[in-house]
Amino acid sequence: MSVRTELLTLRTPGRGTHEITGGVEQALRRTGLREGTVTVFCQHTSCSLVLMENADPSARQDLHYFMDKLVPDGDPGFTHTLEGKDDMSSHIKMALTRSAEVIPFKDGGLLLGTWQGIFLWEHRTHPHERHLVLTFQGE
Repeated sequence: MSVRTELLTLRTPGRGTHEITGGVEQALRRTGLREGTVTVFCQHTSCSLVLMENADPSARQDLHYFMDKLVPDGDPGFTHTLEGKDDMSSHIKMALTRSAEVIPFKDGGLLLGTWQGIFLWEHRTHPHERHLVLTFQGE
């Protein structure tokens, strides 16, 4: 069993779900591994990861709508607001979702479902540079 680690850096344009499936697939090809799992870990507390439908963007729009309704920016009860109205709401959204995903692969390809994609979910309104750690285990 081999372990390989790669870093994936991306710049988000701001709030929303940004597909990273292609970047994970490229990193998998570079490892030369054929079968195993990849753990995708997000090194931030104001964005998260989600497996979501990648065929119809309206599914992600509805997800954004629901989460923004559940945790609105600028809630007057929030005290952690040093970086703006989206500061605490972005941390709560991250805590309600995930910081890591584990995806199996076989024959050098990710074993995602037909309509699944891996997304970085940026919870901040402004652009940010985001860092993901990809850890591949397999042979």
